[in-house]
Amino acid sequence: MENGEIPENANEHCPGPQSESAGKSDACQGCPNQEVCATAPKGPDPDLVAIAERMATVKHKILVLSGKGGVGKSTFSAQLSFALAAKDFQVGLLDIDICGPSIPKMLGLEGQDIHQSNLGWSPVYVESNLGVMSIGFMLPNPDEAVIWRGPRKNGLIKQFLKDVYWGELDFLVVDAPPGTSDEHISIVQFLQATGIDGAIIVTTPQQVSLIDVRKEVSFCKKVGVPVLGVVENMSGLCQPLKDFRFLRMTENGEHTDLTEKVIEYMKEKAPEMLDLIAASEIFDSSGGGAAKMCTEMGVPFLGKVPLDPQLCKAAEEGKSCFSEQKCSISAPALKSIVEKLMAKYWCKEMSVEQ
Repeated sequence: MENGEIPENANEHCPGPQSESAGKSDACQGCPNQEVCATAPKGPDPDLVAIAERMATVKHKILVLSGKGGVGKSTFSAQLSFALAAKDFQVGLLDIDICGPSIPKMLGLEGQDIHQSNLGWSPVYVESNLGVMSIGFMLPNPDEAVIWRGPRKNGLIKQFLKDVYWGELDFLVVDAPPGTSDEHISIVQFLQATGIDGAIIVTTPQQVSLIDVRKEVSFCKKVGVPVLGVVENMSGLCQPLKDFRFLRMTENGEHTDLTEKVIEYMKEKAPEMLDLIAASEIFDSSGGGAAKMCTEMGVPFLGKVPLDPQLCKAAEEGKSCFSEQKCSISAPALKSIVEKLMAKYWCKEMSVEQ
């Protein structure tokens, strides 16, 4: 337990050997280290000093959170990082989703390795001004399951913060796993003294997701992290009408593809229809969606991002949705959210950019 490190054989919700409740809390019951922790001298964690020194060169720290998994949080983190880097900011993207690291895939960095120098671990770079760090770079096999208890996860997060050499950064975007668990408590605890700008919370419109997002907002308020705003992702399926497939269904569930015939008919009889955008609600938003929840909980609503198959494709290919014109549905919505964040929270950076 050197330097206040949580031992690997500790119980899942270990408060840490430097905590005043070490060896005494309910989480310590049955732990093989309980007696040692209870009698060990307490004091400030020296690693927090090392983290503060690393973070001294990072101007802004943004947490991207979600109450529910599968809402597109990592996609948003990736595209936010791409957008900030496209504005010529120095950007770092830190993936602390230890058990489900998808950031390497979404940044087109699968198969890359972490390198070490005398300054520490070097991020893997997409561009010269966009660096990434993830456990995904450390797995010998991408199919390898990470079966770690809380203390070991927390130890890696701490190591990412104190050992990765980012250099001078304008923005550090932290992609967290869903929920309000050990990783979230740790990242807030480790970064609190260095200053966290706040959290962006991603949700989908239906109540099943919003129920958990309310808990995420409550978590942020309890630990003193400002909520920069909430993004409603997958807010209806939108895509050009000509990109749809048209099927005729039979009673036994089989279908016949009529796409070619329908497109030809539209070209001949109503060519103006080929320029239309078709939209459909995928998730039930009759409860008012994220906008209503934000009003009720007193947090900013940043906007809606439609479910765009081209954005999904960009994420699969590890590309920015802003670099080409293919994401014509989702890119303007994401750009509007980024501009809203810049104008509200980082006006100084906007003036430097201009």
